[in-house]
Amino acid sequence: MYRNICKLIFVQLVAAKYEKKLIIVTINQPLSKFGEVLGDSVLTSAIIDKLSHHSIIIKTIGKSYRIKDKSIDFD
Repeated sequence: MYRNICKLIFVQLVAAKYEKKLIIVTINQPLSKFGEVLGDSVLTSAIIDKLSHHSIIIKTIGKSYRIKDKSIDFD
């Protein structure tokens, strides 16, 4: 239930700010997996369409700065 509430809040935020205010979103998954995160392919498509319209996408490669000193095995 918590995940569904967060999903709805995110959708409402994107819809309310679309073409009105700057939206910065950071994700640790590629856009191709965003549907898995939200769990709804139609909703994901609409959100990505709104977020990518008039956008600049900056893709970073490498290890996270926040965990640079931690020994975490991601494989």
